[in-house]
Order: sequence, then C-alpha cells, then structure tokens
Amino acid sequence: MMLTWHSAARTDTGKVRPRNEDAILNLPERGLWAVADGMGGHHNGALASRLIVESLADLPYEGSLEDRIKQLRHCLHHLNLRLGRDLTLLRDNPDPIVGSTVVALLAAGDRAACVWAGDSRCYLWRHKHLYQLSRDHSLAQQLIDRQQLRAEQAARHPSTHVLTRAIGASEELVLDILQFELLPGDVLLLCSDGLYQSHSADSLGAALNCCTPTQAVARLFNQVLSGPARDNLSAVVMKR
Repeated sequence: MMLTWHSAARTDTGKVRPRNEDAILNLPERGLWAVADGMGGHHNGALASRLIVESLADLPYEGSLEDRIKQLRHCLHHLNLRLGRDLTLLRDNPDPIVGSTVVALLAAGDRAACVWAGDSRCYLWRHKHLYQLSRDHSLAQQLIDRQQLRAEQAARHPSTHVLTRAIGASEELVLDILQFELLPGDVLLLCSDGLYQSHSADSLGAALNCCTPTQAVARLFNQVLSGPARDNLSAVVMKR
C-alpha cells in the first residue's frame, strides 16, 4: 500500500558564508529525500552537492527497497569516482578536492533506509523521543568512539569538523546504511551540520513535534537565523 508522505525542505546561505554549498532533494511522491553539504573551503563544494542531488533525482523509483538501495549506492560510488578522479584532475581547478557529504532517505511501504557519508545527519522523532539514526564520519566522532574525548570536549576540538568520509574525498567510498521499520506518526529530519550544531536535542525535538513539516522547518530555521548563522544550513522534514 502506498503511504502518503508530507515533507518540507529549505536551504539557506546563512549570515557569513559568501555562497551556499548545500543542496537538498525533496521528492515525497517517490519516497526519496537527501541533503548534501559541499566540503567547506573548497571552491567546487556547491558543484559536488548539486551533482549528488541531481543524480539521485534521476534514479528510477520502481522496484523493492533493496533494489532502490543498490541503485542509490551505485550512483554514489559512480559520483565518488567522478568527483575524485575526473573533476579534481582538471587543470583549471585550483582546489585539491571536489567533495560533499550526503545523507539520503528512501521509503517504501512500512520500511525505510538511511544512506550516508560524512556528518550530515538523519534524526527520527518517535513517541516524543528524538533518535539520531546516522553516525558522523568525522574525527570528532572517532575520538569519542575511542574514548579519547567526551562529546563536550570533541565539540570544542580544533579539528572537530575534519571528515573521515565524503563523496569525492578518497578513491574508496564506504557508505553506511541503516534499514528500519516505519511507524504511524514518525517524523524524520535530514540536515546539514550548519543546522544541527545550532540546536540542542530538546530544540530539535520541539521543532519536529510541530503539527506539519512546514511548521517544523520554519521553527528550525528561525532559531538558527536569529543567531550568528555562520554556516550554510539545510533541512528536510518528512512525516507520515
């Protein structure tokens, strides 16, 4: 049975960055959503994130969830080669890396799959509780996993934003995939680090508890844009 999804998406340059290197995809009729965050400091970050969402939008949406996951993985591995090999070898390209994070969500019936590389995140709001489904591919997360730093210390570490995985960042791409069952009333959030770093878990949950995805996105952005908003910020909110 086809389930009706309601979703809303928004991206913003913020108050400091000269351009927006984020890109978003919002296709509720296909059960497909994504956020890509071009690697900060690289001239072609916007190109990388745009290529990712445009390529995902071109994927067929027939078949089982497993088939669609395979197609999405193949697409991202192909882009990793293209970004890492073809575009970075252009003589007129001044930057050593053309890359982007990505977090994508596929939904089919009562099942969904989150696929990601980098530190853009996927959250689930279920029964008044917030769950972070994705796990950052970053130096900060590695230090936390090795118990070398606590989460509060990692947030202040000078290399906290160094990524360990991203599309186009290395010859070999390793994607993480999480499949899970959907329940009535579930609300999901995909977002870039420019959004979640300006929110506590409580404020994220309060926004996702709003009546509609449009209201949730508005609340998420209003809070960030009322502050310094030093980074690009993007969010996609989906509700069954």
